[in-house]
Amino acid sequence: MAPRILLARHGQTEWSLSGKHTGRTDIPLLDEGRRGAKLLGERLHRAPYDGLPGVEVRTSPLSRARETCELAGFGDRAAEWDALMEFDYGAYDGLTPADIQAIRPGWFIWRDGVPDGETLAQVSARADEVIDWARGADRDVLVFAHGHILRAIGARWLGYDISFASRIRLNPTSLSVLGWAYGEPALESWNETGHLGG
Repeated sequence: MAPRILLARHGQTEWSLSGKHTGRTDIPLLDEGRRGAKLLGERLHRAPYDGLPGVEVRTSPLSRARETCELAGFGDRAAEWDALMEFDYGAYDGLTPADIQAIRPGWFIWRDGVPDGETLAQVSARADEVIDWARGADRDVLVFAHGHILRAIGARWLGYDISFASRIRLNPTSLSVLGWAYGEPALESWNETGHLGG
């Protein structure tokens, strides 16, 4: 079996709800985010996933991802990994895109990056590190992380430049699966949120 990566984005936080870039600031889950994490866990413990026996689990060490992992029922199997931390937004951490546009008209994160934070090349290299790890053994992996790093992983899995991540949005508490089609890397599913209802 060729390895797949299952990507779980953390639950809703105050900053994700308001559209603020949330990088290394450790914002906790809202009650809505905790509820979503439990629903995600219920989905992963039903068919076709059936609790993912044998899967290797890793999580960002930031509390919003770690708590999502725990509430989904995978905390006892998860190892924390700094490679899964969110994009370091530097001076733009805590700002909305509108706030940044007021400072820097025409700004686009996937082209222009951020001041005093990570470069796009550094984020891309972290995404590649996750992919290399996932492809390094004959088993599926499940990761709990953040919107922009997971989008970067999706872009790089497909062999695209990190800028492709702008075209594959992710909602809080979504589930995505990166797999294979005809021997080539493919999106099996992306940004699924049916487990959240409504």
